[in-house]
Amino acid sequence: MSQDNIQDSNTQDSNIQDNNVDASVEITPEMQAFYQRADAIIGIANSQLGSDAHSGQVGASLLYAAARYSASVASIGFVKGDDFAKEKDDIVEFYVKQYRQMLSDNLTDYAQNFDKYVQLNQDDKVAK
Repeated sequence: MSQDNIQDSNTQDSNIQDNNVDASVEITPEMQAFYQRADAIIGIANSQLGSDAHSGQVGASLLYAAARYSASVASIGFVKGDDFAKEKDDIVEFYVKQYRQMLSDNLTDYAQNFDKYVQLNQDDKVAK
């Protein structure tokens, strides 16, 4: 799979993220599935929190897992490792751009809803 194919297959995810910021956009079944997958992965990450691992450690593992999974996805369609290696810089650039946009959108959302999110986090601690 070439970098162009990766970009085409991920355009929908990019559009979903962009729509996450605009509350006036109708959430399609595909978008709902996207968010449900993300929430499931976040749930797994949260389940790893405890005396053996704090949020920074779990976050680092999650980031590493995302990088490993992305490398695997990016390799789909290549026949030779040499051809895949030639595309490395373009693949990295693509995924870094995607992550930067998603991180920026989520930081903006968190800042705009900070009091609500902080309260939710405190409520979770009290419930445990």
